[in-house]
Amino acid sequence: MTYTKNGKTYHCPVEAALDVIGGKWKPLILWALGDNVMRFGELQRGLPGVNAKMLTKQLRELENDGVITRTVYPEVPPRVEYSITEFGRTLIPILQALCTWGAHYLGIEEGVNIDGSSYQCPAKGRKKN
Repeated sequence: MTYTKNGKTYHCPVEAALDVIGGKWKPLILWALGDNVMRFGELQRGLPGVNAKMLTKQLRELENDGVITRTVYPEVPPRVEYSITEFGRTLIPILQALCTWGAHYLGIEEGVNIDGSSYQCPAKGRKKN
């Protein structure tokens, strides 16, 4: 059986989920947004290594998938803000689980980095809306 969404065909729901949040930058964009409203420059500064073209592409894809919203304010100069949608918030527990799994993989004890400093996954302790 196949499934179609936004003009794309998927063979299973996992394939669709990975298409929406897969890649290097999408999960990190979602982490950065969390409960925040951010402008493009803030996102770019918060994601070292991402270039403007790639960030723009990933933001457009997340917006098209209904995971984030882009709000343009008619000001001079124009102001654009990004935020996570209610649908996008359903990804936070999944990303939290990935963060926890990654910590285990890296041998990081819950709450403690390898160097002994404290550690917390970015979404841990976020308020629930």
